[in-house]
Amino acid sequence: MFRVLALISVFTVALFAAGDATFEATKRDLNIPAIIMFFIFVGATLGITYWAAKRTKSASDFYTAGGGITGFQNGMAIAGDYMSAASFLGLSGLVYLKGYDGLVYAVGFLVGWPVILFLMAEKLRNLGKYTFADIAAYRLGQKEIRTLASLGSLAVVTLYLIAQMVGSGKLIQVLFGLPYEYAVILVGVMMIVYVTFGGMLATTWVQIIKAVLLLSGVTFMAFMVLSHFGFSFETLAAKAVESHTLGQDIMAPGGFISDPVSAISLGMALMLGTAGLPHVLMRFFTVGNAKEARKSVVYATGFIGYFYLVIAVIGLGAIVFLNSPEGAQYFTDGKLFGGNNMAAIHLSHVVGGNVFLGFISAVAFATILAVVSGLTLAGASAISHDLYASVINPNCTEEQEMKVSKRAVITIGVVGVVLGIAFEQQNIAFMVGLAFAIAASANFPILFLSIYWSKLTTRGAFIGGLIGLITAVVLVIVGPIVWVQILGNAEALFPYKHPALFSVSAAFIGIWFFSITDKSQRAKDETKAFEAQSVRAETGFGADGAVDH
Repeated sequence: MFRVLALISVFTVALFAAGDATFEATKRDLNIPAIIMFFIFVGATLGITYWAAKRTKSASDFYTAGGGITGFQNGMAIAGDYMSAASFLGLSGLVYLKGYDGLVYAVGFLVGWPVILFLMAEKLRNLGKYTFADIAAYRLGQKEIRTLASLGSLAVVTLYLIAQMVGSGKLIQVLFGLPYEYAVILVGVMMIVYVTFGGMLATTWVQIIKAVLLLSGVTFMAFMVLSHFGFSFETLAAKAVESHTLGQDIMAPGGFISDPVSAISLGMALMLGTAGLPHVLMRFFTVGNAKEARKSVVYATGFIGYFYLVIAVIGLGAIVFLNSPEGAQYFTDGKLFGGNNMAAIHLSHVVGGNVFLGFISAVAFATILAVVSGLTLAGASAISHDLYASVINPNCTEEQEMKVSKRAVITIGVVGVVLGIAFEQQNIAFMVGLAFAIAASANFPILFLSIYWSKLTTRGAFIGGLIGLITAVVLVIVGPIVWVQILGNAEALFPYKHPALFSVSAAFIGIWFFSITDKSQRAKDETKAFEAQSVRAETGFGADGAVDH
C-alpha cells in the first residue's frame, strides 16, 4: 500500500515537471504557492488514505465506514460533497456575470435539504444498508428495482463525473500550466487510489478537510471584501450596480430564467434532484442511527446555507474589484482570463495576494477531488452491491462483492478520464442539469413513494421510473442546449432547457397508474409488506448499527 502511495507521489511530481504548458507561459507566471499547497494537500490526503486502508476490512467499512461517523462529521462531509466546483466557481461566476439570477441557483440547491431532513433522513438510515436501492427494493422486486436504481445512479454519476473532470482539467490547466490531458489523468488516478484503498472512510475525511478549508477560504474572502465597504452589504451591492455593465438590471430576476415554466422546472430539478443524488444519499448510511442521520442534515444545511450566503458576497465583490482599473490585469482580449468561472480565483488574488491565491487554487482542486471520489464510490456500489451482489450473483461472498467493487472503481475512474478528455471542447453545461433532472425524475419518485405509499408495486415503480428516466434524457436532447447549440439545428423540438417539470410529473403519474392497475398476487403481497416496512422506518427496529473496531 505504502509503495503504491509513493508511486502516486512520484507520478504527480513527474506530471508537474512535464507541465510547462505554453498555454500558461504566455498568460501567467508559474504559481509557486499554489503548487506548494497543492502538494501539501496531496500528501495529507494520501496519508489519510493509508490510515483508512488499515481500517477498511469489510464491505460495511468500504461502503459506509462501518457506520461509525458522527452526525457532525457526516454533516461536514455532506457539505464537502455538495459544495462542488460548480457551487464554488460556477455560482460565484454566475453572480459575477448576472447578479441576482446567480443566487436563484443557490436557493434551488439549498432548498432540497429541508425535504431530506423532514421527509427522508431518518427513514433512509432505518431502512437502508449501503445504497438508496436498499430502501426502494425493501418490499419490492429486487431484480427489477435494483436494476433500474443502478441505471439511474450510474447515469447521474457518469454525467456529474464528466462535468467535474472537465472542470478539473480546465482549472489545473489555467492555474498550474499542466496540459489538460495530464490534469484529467491526475485527478482520475488520485480518486482511484482514495476510493480503492481507503473506501468511504478516506473519502469522508477528504471531504471533511476540503469543507473546512473551503469554508475558511470563502469566509476570509468575504471578510476582506466587506471590510472595504464598512461591512455593509448594501454599500457593496450599490457599488456592484455602479460597476457592472448591466447596471441596476443585475439586481432584478429574468437574466437567465425568463418564463414561469422554466423557473418551476429548474426549481424542481434542484430541489428533488438533491434528494435523489446517489452519492449524497449514500452518506446517510455512514452514521450509527437515525438520530445521527437527522443531525447530519441539520449541520449540512447550516454549513451549505452559510456557504451560499458568502458566495453572494464573493460574486458581488468580484464585480466591483475585477471591473476596477486595477482589475485589468485579469483580462485577456477583453475577456476574464479562464472565463467567468475563474472570477472567485482572481478575486482571491486581489484580496490575499499570491499566497492566498495558492490556497484557494489548492482548495478548488481539493473540492473537485472530494466530489469525484464520492461519485466514484456511489457508482461502484451501484455496480457491486445493487447489480452484482443482488441481481447477477445473489449468493456471492462479501469478499467477491468487494473485489467487484474495487474493479468497478478502477473502471469508473478510467471511463471518467476518457470521457473527460473526449468532452474537453464540448458544452458540458447541460450535464449537471441533466444529472439533477435524472435524479429528480428516476431516483426520487421511486425512493419517496416506496417510503410513503403503501400501494406502490414493483410494476409501477419499474415502468414509472423508466418513463421518468427516458423522458428526462429525451427532453434534454431535443431541447435548446443539445439540439440547437451542440447539434446545430435551427430550432429546438422542446422549447425549455430544464425538463424536470415534465419528466418528474411523467414519473409520478406512470408509477401511480401502473401500480393501481396491478391486480396480481405479487402486488397484494407488496402492499401487505408496507406495514412491516413502516414500523422499521419509524422505529429503526432491525436496522443495521455501527460496526465495532
